[in-house]
Amino acid sequence: MFRLWGKLWKDNRMIRDTVIEDDSSDTRTHKIFHALDQICYEFDLSKPIWLDATVSEFKRHSKARFHQDNFIDDIDFDYLEIQVIEES
Repeated sequence: MFRLWGKLWKDNRMIRDTVIEDDSSDTRTHKIFHALDQICYEFDLSKPIWLDATVSEFKRHSKARFHQDNFIDDIDFDYLEIQVIEES
């Protein structure tokens, strides 16, 4: 089971969250991208851009934050955070 937690933060408060589960036999990378697509669809967001800093942060901590720099559109929150909470 693979689970990714997506959270929207504004003013140091979590304003929305969701957990995406994936039981497929895809690679970890495919599961992450698929779950991020689902999170963005659920939150009605454009897909964020993976900057080098975002990729390195995710590799180190299995957690990444997408700020305004990662989005083409304007956002009405401080950042979107994703975090792997279960891998097996």
